[in-house]
Amino acid sequence: MIGFLKKISLLTVFLFCSIEVFGQEKTLDEKKAELLDFQSIRNILKNDSLEKIVEKKRKALANTVVKKEKKIEKSFLVPTEDEIWNFISEYWIVLNAQKLKWDFKKPHYGVVSHFEAFLEKMGFLEKKFKILILDTSLVTHFSLPANKNHSLFLLSLPFMRTLDLTKQEISVLLFEDFIRLNKGYFRDFVSLKEFKALLGSNFKKGKLKTESFFKVHKRFDQFIFNKGFSFQQQFLVTKEVARLLKGHPEYLSVYMNLLKKIDYLIKTRKEYKSYVNIYPSPELQLNWLKSENSKI
Repeated sequence: MIGFLKKISLLTVFLFCSIEVFGQEKTLDEKKAELLDFQSIRNILKNDSLEKIVEKKRKALANTVVKKEKKIEKSFLVPTEDEIWNFISEYWIVLNAQKLKWDFKKPHYGVVSHFEAFLEKMGFLEKKFKILILDTSLVTHFSLPANKNHSLFLLSLPFMRTLDLTKQEISVLLFEDFIRLNKGYFRDFVSLKEFKALLGSNFKKGKLKTESFFKVHKRFDQFIFNKGFSFQQQFLVTKEVARLLKGHPEYLSVYMNLLKKIDYLIKTRKEYKSYVNIYPSPELQLNWLKSENSKI
């Protein structure tokens, strides 16, 4: 019994000693060391995350700067040949507002939809165009150069009314102007060498030579109000229109009737006598149509 009690006492002493050893609190320095170690790990993780954020923001800023520089660079670009003509032609129209008298209330004539259907019937699909009705006989009809696959037509209301033109006749008249435009006669005349050299260029490091654009507009005035097309150009246009209309005899008949109306008009109304200066001449056109082998 005494031996058993001694064993119990020894075991109790051992347990208490063990508890004191294993349950002993860490010193302040040990705790600081552990805290510093944890803090350093946390800082590494935190710094790594910040570096990624900073790098991401740096790349985003770099992209923004590049985009801005490209936008600034683009703002100094002169449009190309395919992009410049809408601006050139429409600006000329604005400059000549008093002469052309386009700023008036116009009724709906249904010309646009009819001409669109006419072009499609002739095989010219997805062509975009504008028709500006003028309240003057100074310009009876004309096609101005526009951007690629675009056309801009001027059409005189007094001219249409005086001739009492049908929608078919108007469409054929516009079609003739459309063919002239595609031939490039007018565009070639107004496209001065110095103007063509500017197209597609960048003037960021220099001054834009705006005088070249004004010279082009002077050529517009010269051609539209005075010079007009040559006999050779008119002959080629007439033949081309006739060739395209041959597949539609009803329209070829309309074309000839239209030319007869115009020929009579310019011979009987003095306000239209200058028409032949621009489009020579309806009488000759009729003769060319009557004989396909005629030459000038």
